[in-house]
Amino acid sequence: MIVVRNAFRLKFGKAKEALKLWKEEGLEIGKRVGYGQSRLLTDLTGPAYTLVLETTFASLAEWEKALRDTFAAAEWGKWYPKFVPLVESSHREVYTVVE
Repeated sequence: MIVVRNAFRLKFGKAKEALKLWKEEGLEIGKRVGYGQSRLLTDLTGPAYTLVLETTFASLAEWEKALRDTFAAAEWGKWYPKFVPLVESSHREVYTVVE
């Protein structure tokens, strides 16, 4: 099992707008188009205006398929450009879950 964390450094003052966009549309669209059940995390310490999308997958292959399905979905393609202008930078972390 793996955990994927997509960490976004949001532009100053854009955290509320970004959270609203994810909570009202992004999480549900992701689930519908194949990315799975995700959760959002926000910073308490460390770099300010950080938003993390965390999702668990059975394997790397499952995650790769989820990425392909999500990026190919018209619904995602319509939503994602709304989020991009709110982001300063991003990075991804992929972890193996130790049982």
